[in-house]
Amino acid sequence: MSVLVVDDDPIVLASCRRILEAEGIALETAASVAEALEAMARRSFGLLIVDLKMPERDGLQLLALVRESGAPVPVIVMSGYPTSDAVQSSLESGAFAFIPKPFTPEELLASVQFVAPQERQGG
Repeated sequence: MSVLVVDDDPIVLASCRRILEAEGIALETAASVAEALEAMARRSFGLLIVDLKMPERDGLQLLALVRESGAPVPVIVMSGYPTSDAVQSSLESGAFAFIPKPFTPEELLASVQFVAPQERQGG
């Protein structure tokens, strides 16, 4: 499975890379919605992990663009501001899961396995 992680925080991108690549998951990162759209134009991904709050365009705007495109890619939203409104709006917008930041490696991997279990097992 290939995963695209979108976050404006380089520490979060590095953490996700370390955690997911250790599990044998191919990973690409993007620091903005614009970079994510460029990456998605080049190739398809089995999963997107997207930060909710970013400058210019946020994770929900990216989620809406993905849904409008008709791409069947699941999306996990993450945020350092895990209010009930943030969780609810993410899930109502079509996110498959919501991860509050900071998260542990186990929390990230559990979310990935929950959203794409067959992919994680090599399917």
